[in-house]
Amino acid sequence: MVSTMEEVAIEYLTQYYTENELPELDRRVNEVRKMIKQTGTYVHTRGELAYGAKLAWRNSNRCIGRLFWERLNILDERSLNTEQGVAQALFRHIEYATNKGKVIPTITVFKQGSRIRIWNHQLIRYAGYQHGEYVVGDPASIELTQICEQLGWQGAGTDFDLLPLVISIDGKEPIWFKIPDDLMMEVELRHPKYAAFELLQLKWYAVPIISDMRMEIGGLTYYSAPFNGWYMGTEIGARNLADEYRYNRLEQVADVLGIETKKESFLWRDEALVELNKAVLHSFQSANVSIVDHHTAAKQFQQFIKAEEKQGRKTTGDWTWLIPPMSPAQTRIFHQSFENEWQSPNFYYEKAPYEVD
Repeated sequence: MVSTMEEVAIEYLTQYYTENELPELDRRVNEVRKMIKQTGTYVHTRGELAYGAKLAWRNSNRCIGRLFWERLNILDERSLNTEQGVAQALFRHIEYATNKGKVIPTITVFKQGSRIRIWNHQLIRYAGYQHGEYVVGDPASIELTQICEQLGWQGAGTDFDLLPLVISIDGKEPIWFKIPDDLMMEVELRHPKYAAFELLQLKWYAVPIISDMRMEIGGLTYYSAPFNGWYMGTEIGARNLADEYRYNRLEQVADVLGIETKKESFLWRDEALVELNKAVLHSFQSANVSIVDHHTAAKQFQQFIKAEEKQGRKTTGDWTWLIPPMSPAQTRIFHQSFENEWQSPNFYYEKAPYEVD
């Protein structure tokens, strides 16, 4: 049975007022009922929005870092209605969240509904250039890179060109905005033991700011609500730089470190993967940029489970995402099971504006 907006709104408001031990729930419920009856929708107070965003993180089945859900900082930008204004708000998010390397979990929320759309998968990401069967840069960014070029942007054609922000309002042609250089923090990757690793000239950006998921709170949808935590090392070292359909650098890592690759039974991929991940963690830590290793993150997730149990709540999760992509059996999560039941508020995947059915 499909719930009405009024029912979903009241369910969320009840949760918000109850968990925060706030008075006057009945007054607020009556106010929202009246707004929905008159206009077909309602507007969250700043407190309702902020707590709803935190709950969306707490309910995110695929996130191993939910222990810190209460630390999420909310930047309320619902008053903005121009591409330039949105871009400036996103620049503020990047600067605030990066915090000179001491990453702050942050979400910027724009108007409810789909008027404002951010075309980027992440606010900060590298371009991908298709040259026949060969790709320079990030293969995951090829389509957006081509769109940026059609809009007039031109990159240098390297493996690590930063894409501009692409923003559209009311379905109009999107506008691109270059991210100011002084807002960008990138980490040059070095190995703690092997100097030859630097020959690979690898680097990665400091903060992962997801910008293509919609957030739903109490029956209202926010299509533009970019958010970030800090990196878990394996996201970079075991996925972004290692996956065959991404940067696919494992064989190069093996070559510069002198790891024999003639037979799969030599487990050269595993050895190269470990060394690459060591380099990522070492480099971020040396640069004083927030990051967590996957074993620590897995232990933090166990703390989250215990904290939820203490509050009488069951932890849901998508096991295939919660287990880290390296040495998963060495974490307790690997030996647990979770119900992959999605609760609201939450974040949901949404097709990019340039994607078609």
